[in-house]
Amino acid sequence: MSLEYALINDTSWQSQADWQIPDTPFMSFAFWQALADTGAIGEQAGWLPIFILVHRVTDYADSEGNTDTLVDSAAENTLQPVAVMPVFIKGHHRGEFVFDHAWAEAYARYGVDYYPRLVTSAPYTPITGQRIWLAKGETLNEDILKIAIAGIDDIAQQVGASSWHGLFVTPELASIATASIPTEIDVELAIAAQESGVESAVIELPIFERQGCQFLWQNKDLLNDSKPFADFDAFLMTLKAKKRKTIRAERRKVAEQGISCQRKCGDAISDADWKAFYHCYVMTYAVRGQQPYLTIDFFMALAASMPEHIMLAQALDASGEIIASSLFLYDRPDSDKAYGSVDNNATLYGRYWGALGEYDSLHFELCYYQGIEFAIEQGLMSFDPGTQGEHKLVRGFIPTTTHSIHRIYDPRFVPAIGDFCARDRLHMAQYRQQAFEALPFNADNMPEFDGSASSR
Repeated sequence: MSLEYALINDTSWQSQADWQIPDTPFMSFAFWQALADTGAIGEQAGWLPIFILVHRVTDYADSEGNTDTLVDSAAENTLQPVAVMPVFIKGHHRGEFVFDHAWAEAYARYGVDYYPRLVTSAPYTPITGQRIWLAKGETLNEDILKIAIAGIDDIAQQVGASSWHGLFVTPELASIATASIPTEIDVELAIAAQESGVESAVIELPIFERQGCQFLWQNKDLLNDSKPFADFDAFLMTLKAKKRKTIRAERRKVAEQGISCQRKCGDAISDADWKAFYHCYVMTYAVRGQQPYLTIDFFMALAASMPEHIMLAQALDASGEIIASSLFLYDRPDSDKAYGSVDNNATLYGRYWGALGEYDSLHFELCYYQGIEFAIEQGLMSFDPGTQGEHKLVRGFIPTTTHSIHRIYDPRFVPAIGDFCARDRLHMAQYRQQAFEALPFNADNMPEFDGSASSR
């Protein structure tokens, strides 16, 4: 049996196999359907999707006893779907959160077009997770990834893409990619091969890894056998006294402004709540003179199709009017494991926030402290509040490595971009170490630092 791929421009593949449940809500079919139905992805949005379907081809013995691969009319009976990777054809960088503008500028200086480019990601979502849907019983491996990359290369050749970017991939995928694809090439040989039209030359191009840093909260009490915290105060006791005092003061400031907070989940969130949330969400963009990426219809689609993954935190003024909202998605803890056990990897994701005005410390309360309380109550083992922000660090969010992988199709730019990625990884490793040293935990509750930085 061998693996082959097909390029598909719709989601008909979803009915061709029994697929594994993704590791985050952002790769669920419901989330992607909401994006498509509301125009957040598609040609008009500049996110044109193509799906690489990897299937296993079964050999057969004909009447002469020869073994061959079934094709033509019988092929549909012998192609077993194994995996699907989404690839977007893009002419911009919006909604990605891993930035390669400097590469585009370098191309422009040499009179080379950097667009279109190819991207594999969960759109508008800086959350680490799987970027390949797997059929049940399948495990991501080098063979599957190499076939998927062959499909990416095919798309790149067809549309004249400059590059491919796999964003916020799992460490596992990054490791497989950089271990199985060359990281160095003979540039002169590659240029000559491409100029002479040798199609296999693209296979010799490398995969480069970039690393970033985000800040994640961990529901682990290191003084209590790494069990989940009993409550918010138990978490505070792991911090240095000065930091505990600062957080308590911030929460008091919110209350002293006559503001109260509440949380609602799933079907308890009313249409009026959604409208109030979206009014707040739009304000986040309006203050910067921008339009939001996502529409109210998108959020209503999420409410209808995946309510079990949604939590909404609201801030109300003294008259009971909603003045700020923060929307979270979360994993459902594995029913086969103890709710809140250390074996449960369920995560809370802070994604969308907005306020109708400026309120002292309200962003910290609604986006961080309400999330921490909810994670503790629900037995969720981690909380990813979103990209950026040393302000998360001093509130107990731990610096964590993120991974992206990149493929450049013009060999003339490969050495410089490869060098950029190597230096960038070292810089990010140094940054993570500095951030780690600034964590607010007392000595008995400091987590272990993983300072590795690959040279790939």
